[in-house]
Amino acid sequence: MPQPSTGTLLFVGCATLDSIALVEDYPAADSRTVASDFATAGGGPAATAAVAAARAGANTAFAGVLGTDEEGDRIIAGLQAEGVDTSAVIRDPNVKTGASVIVVSKASESRAIVTRPVPPVSFPAGSRFHELVESAAWVHVDHLGWNAVASLPAFSAGSLNVSVDAGNPIASFSPQGVALYVPTIERLHAEYGGHHSPEALLGKAADDGASAVVATAGSDGAWVKDGNADPLHVPATPATIVSTLGAGDVYHGALLAAVAAGLSLADAAAFAGRTASASCEGLDGRSAIPHQTITPVLTSNHTA
Repeated sequence: MPQPSTGTLLFVGCATLDSIALVEDYPAADSRTVASDFATAGGGPAATAAVAAARAGANTAFAGVLGTDEEGDRIIAGLQAEGVDTSAVIRDPNVKTGASVIVVSKASESRAIVTRPVPPVSFPAGSRFHELVESAAWVHVDHLGWNAVASLPAFSAGSLNVSVDAGNPIASFSPQGVALYVPTIERLHAEYGGHHSPEALLGKAADDGASAVVATAGSDGAWVKDGNADPLHVPATPATIVSTLGAGDVYHGALLAAVAAGLSLADAAAFAGRTASASCEGLDGRSAIPHQTITPVLTSNHTA
């Protein structure tokens, strides 16, 4: 892994405004269901990861595309309240900001999402985005931010530390040149075949060019592979679940903050797991993210 850095962590991609209802079970057609709780909060993989990293003490910035509507205003205000630099956000009057209505079921501990798509993510030459890329210690992308970063000359030249949230499919994606590749185990199975062990899947991702791989598996924890080292399993942290909304995004932000602070990859994954588990105690994806300071405390429960 690259050396620790105190520079900016730039998060590129998706931001949404989410309206979330907590119900006992999903509503039937033409029914009226009383929610036990309701919240409106910022969401989106890259934006929520930026908030998680900021609450872990990192210097963060977010770059994405929002409309000039009320939803965009509220997203910007929420990020700025967390100390996230939003100077690279594009406000486009010709698009609508991404937004979602989410129903969370207590009975099944699951959620159903109805979403208005996020506008495509692109940045004009000479924009603030390009200035931040040049000075960033890390650039983290989700499935919408990938193309904006992968097309940069600095990425092709190998001078960017790029972290990729690969939980969602990314068209024409290759981990070649990616410093920190973070898919789910399910995504690796889809890419390389379902008959492989987690350790073999991480090996294949490394063979395809990723410098470090962290593959998440929900309640089964995560598997990590740093360079040529053997893969390690990092157990999950037990969670008191109100909602798992955004937990994966929180994991990515906490993981990158811990890596940038100098923790080993396994310890960073353990820190991210604890942070994501804590976030599940909130209905939305952000309110229960802990404010914390990263310290290089070694863990002893990693297994090869």
